[in-house]
Amino acid sequence: MSTVDAPWVGPGLDQLSPRDRSLFQRYGQGPARDVPYSLVHRAFEHHAAARPLAVAAEHLGQSITYGDLDRQADRLARLLAESGVRPGDRVAVFLRRSLPMLVAQLAVLKAGAAYVPQDVKTAPAAQLRYVLQVTGARVVLTTAAYAKEIPESEGRMVVSVDTLMAEPYPCDGAFRPDRELDGESLCYVLFTSGTTGRPNGVGVTHRNVCNLLHTAPGDLGIRPGYRVSQLLNIGFDMAAWEILGALSHGATLIIRGSDFAEAVRTADVVIATPTILATLDPAHCERIKTVAVAGEPCPRPLADRWAAVGDFYNGCGPTETTIVNTLQLHDISAMRLTIGRPTPNNTVYVLDDQLRPLPIGETGEMWAGGAGVSAGYLNDPELTAERYLPDPFLGDGHMMFRTRDVGRWTPGGELEHLSRTDDQVKVRGFRVELDAVSAALEAIPGCVRAATVKVDSRTLVSFVAPGHITSQEARRAVADVLPYYCVPETVHTMEALPQTSRGKIDKAALLDVALRLRAGLEAVA
Repeated sequence: MSTVDAPWVGPGLDQLSPRDRSLFQRYGQGPARDVPYSLVHRAFEHHAAARPLAVAAEHLGQSITYGDLDRQADRLARLLAESGVRPGDRVAVFLRRSLPMLVAQLAVLKAGAAYVPQDVKTAPAAQLRYVLQVTGARVVLTTAAYAKEIPESEGRMVVSVDTLMAEPYPCDGAFRPDRELDGESLCYVLFTSGTTGRPNGVGVTHRNVCNLLHTAPGDLGIRPGYRVSQLLNIGFDMAAWEILGALSHGATLIIRGSDFAEAVRTADVVIATPTILATLDPAHCERIKTVAVAGEPCPRPLADRWAAVGDFYNGCGPTETTIVNTLQLHDISAMRLTIGRPTPNNTVYVLDDQLRPLPIGETGEMWAGGAGVSAGYLNDPELTAERYLPDPFLGDGHMMFRTRDVGRWTPGGELEHLSRTDDQVKVRGFRVELDAVSAALEAIPGCVRAATVKVDSRTLVSFVAPGHITSQEARRAVADVLPYYCVPETVHTMEALPQTSRGKIDKAALLDVALRLRAGLEAVA
């Protein structure tokens, strides 16, 4: 019997009714599944050996086969080792979407290190310096076009991967590090926005990533012959789902240029945020089989639109729980759009503010346990101890993570995502969920995306796209389903809402627009 399957124990379970206690575990545990790989790059190497002439990736008219990608990554891994990179080290990967990006990521993994990705064009120089400082990376992989953008530091080596790729292959064969890794070795370190204004470096292990990529539904049915779009910023954890998911299953990765639509036009599998997906037309996706979204709440009309042409998965999970730890295969006829159930070997607990289990149907904060829980924050034991706690339900040394997502179990055992604890605001003394206001607006026919910001202690302002919805109509739609204090003072229409570099709605930019509009300094575009 696996740890996840074993009967749960923990404080507060005995306070639940026998029925709720049973359902707390039945709903809260994902299925126990074996994972065929413990190291991410070993799955890629399997496909490179089995089908070396298959196309691994395409980008702007160029392509690379699995065999060539494997050889290029081996050569770079050998260079890293010769330069002093050892298993357990961190190597910075500061570049943009490209074929050299794939070589860099795989080479770092082959060398036994963890890659630290940043989009060198969108990340400010101060952030690049901070990431290098926190990770202690002594080697930076980039491309020749961006080598001069890398912060200078004595003793740091900068490698232009595209320049190395252009040189003739040596006949050195496959590379193996001097010490074999295990699944607890770090695969990558991703930096997420922090409450202090400084990003937090999250260490994600090979075991974490393999558990998502090599169990259904997280594998998204990807297999040799499939084409998977690569749309997202390399510094965003969902990009790892696109890239490593495709290469771990022998598929072809379609790396986008500036045109999102062109990258998805011939894709079988698309992974995106709802904000990016809303800009795409499923009618122009001739091969689409599977779409998965996460990263922010998904509007029901968007889910229905894409579920009509293929399998549509709505997921949830912060970087700290390895991309997603819940997924729902959406059915257009379903009563509600949910974030589904825990993925294999993972658990979810809905707890009160004293960390006690809540009865089924009651609203609380979601804590995540199981195989997806990452290793913690790099060089920040205090923050790690605050947000990662011993898991009282699984026990046996397992940890659980505070997601700060608010939700509840449906009677049928799926999770409804209601809000974020950091998205709750007080307006006129009442607690308001900003996402609930936006969801009411997104229920208006024709509304594709909506966002709501608090501009002062009494006022909410919302933005909707596209621009044909009237402010009066929008305010009435909120008033019909939410209390009066949730109704925004003004609803501004825009052709499209601004996006962050990670493809999510840029609420900071919208707040700035709202404040400027109130001051009469700006007109809505």
